[in-house]
Parts: sequence; C-alpha cells; structure tokens
Amino acid sequence: MGRWEPNASGRLRAAALELYVERGYEQTTVAEIAARAGLTARTFFRHFADKREVLFAGSPLQDVLVAALDAAPASASPMEAVAAALDAAAEVLTDREFSRLRQVVIAANAELQERELIKLATLSAALADGLRKRGVADPVARLAAETGIAVFRVAFERWVTEPEDRGLARLLRESFDELKALTAGGG
Repeated sequence: MGRWEPNASGRLRAAALELYVERGYEQTTVAEIAARAGLTARTFFRHFADKREVLFAGSPLQDVLVAALDAAPASASPMEAVAAALDAAAEVLTDREFSRLRQVVIAANAELQERELIKLATLSAALADGLRKRGVADPVARLAAETGIAVFRVAFERWVTEPEDRGLARLLRESFDELKALTAGGG
C-alpha cells in the first residue's frame, strides 16, 4: 500500500495495534508502525505526537458525551442525563474487536493504564461540567459524572471480555440497573 493511499491515520492505528499485540507496546517503534502501514515515520508524526497516542487520539467520545448530555430532556435527573450520554457513547464505540485488542494492549502496560485513567477522568470532568451547565449543584454533578464513568468502565470491560457480544448499549443499561438495585439496598 503506497503513501498516497487514503486514511493514513486509520492505517497507522491498525498497524500500531497489530504490532502492539504481536510484539508488545514497549518493543514496537514508530518506524515499524509506519513501515507496516506503508508510510514514513514523518507521516506518523503528522498524525500522532507519539506511539501512545494512536490508542488515545482522535476519538469523538467526549464531544458525543457532551452533546448527548446537552440534548437530554430538561426533566431528566442527573443520572438519567448521564445515562443518555453513555447511550450515545455506545453508538460511537462499535468496533468491539478493535476495542478488545486496545484493552489487551493497555492492560499490559502501566504507562498506558495511567493514560487511560487520565482519559476517563477527562470524560468525567466534561460530564460534570455539562451537568453544572444544566443547573446541577457541584457535588451532585461530580458524583453523577464519576458514577457514570464507573458504570461505563464496568460495562465496557464486560463488552470486550465476554465471549458473546451482547452490545455495549445493552451492557450499559444492565450496569445502570445493577447500580439502581445496589443503591436501593439490593445486590
């Protein structure tokens, strides 16, 4: 595949993920990623700041979450608004195999785990900001956002590890139902 082929960013992502799974994140170089994608290292750096960013950059997830939160009915409780935002996220996260392999790579590397936690904290902060704009008091906004991200993490982990693909949206709903049962004194 030549350098003039379209979707250089996507090709670099795919090549990086393949190499990370085959050889490990730390053992893979930018030059190897670029070569696997049929590109140059210079092209790699036009798209990504470093080899870690191929796993984290370019996701519209935060924008989708915030837009869905903003679009939630005014009558929605903070948790209902967060649930609506996470439902929208499930519509964006559709490539289960990519997500599964990405999680395998992240789980094998402490630096990537830290970066993933930073990403999740950023998503939580964006949700909390959106809730505050809806008039939700700060402690409640932060609690709802953090709880939503915890639910997301549990559902996402189930989605990428369970043998059967029951869909991220369904697993999110089940996880919210489990949270409701837990907080109601069940579970």
